[in-house]
Amino acid sequence: MEAKPRKMRDPNKKISNSRYEAELSRLQIELVKMQEWIKHKGLRVVVIFEGRDAAGKGGTIKRITEPLNPRICRVVALPAPTDRERGQWYFQRYVAHLPTRGEMVILDRSWYNRCGVERVMGFCTDEEYQEFLRSAPEFERMLVRSGIQIIKYWFSVSDVEQERRFQKRLKTPTKRWKLSPMDLESRKRWVDYSRAKDDMFNHTDIKQAPWFVVNSDIKKHARLNCISHLLQQIPYEDLTPEPIVLEERPPQEGYVRPPLTEQTFVPDVHHLDHDD
Repeated sequence: MEAKPRKMRDPNKKISNSRYEAELSRLQIELVKMQEWIKHKGLRVVVIFEGRDAAGKGGTIKRITEPLNPRICRVVALPAPTDRERGQWYFQRYVAHLPTRGEMVILDRSWYNRCGVERVMGFCTDEEYQEFLRSAPEFERMLVRSGIQIIKYWFSVSDVEQERRFQKRLKTPTKRWKLSPMDLESRKRWVDYSRAKDDMFNHTDIKQAPWFVVNSDIKKHARLNCISHLLQQIPYEDLTPEPIVLEERPPQEGYVRPPLTEQTFVPDVHHLDHDD
């Protein structure tokens, strides 16, 4: 009896909302386990998120950090450098945010700004850019030798999908702030950013800290794929403690609550019940 040909999955078919939520919930539980392992073993982890504007980096970072303890996993999103920082060694301001033992730092954009916006928009000289391409691999190898694990993600979005997201942001009041003048200018320079990204990969896709490309045209797929991959990069064990049994609370006596009229309450606009 001949085996039936295997049905190929349509890469453009989007995951259902219910399946997405279920899988995200499962992965977030695993992220908590990974977090506890990082803390327990004293690991130092840096996760770099790079990609074009509207590529979906922020949404993925949000889903990663949602269930995690901000004391163990923190996000660093640095603004444009100050005049003082421009006079420093280029990597200096990033070094201050590297993780200590038992910590994971997520860089929402990183020192790779020099290969992207600074290069394309002319915010650095050609000499500074060439020096970065020489220095970045050695800088990362040094960090790895010191015990810091570096995981680098590039979110790849097509020009058609990026334009769709830009148009959606224009029409959504809560997302309009995401379109800065710099974003609008970069929109005109798709090919320039493509060349800059290719050049960056050629010089910095090193064995000690390779680039991992996330296809992000479908946001939900990108989030699940990225989180699944991140979990595979840190071999962790389940340190979930045994279930906690809460003892019966002893009687609470000897306390008289001050009069409610002496306290200032937030207006009960939505008519919520007061539980205290």
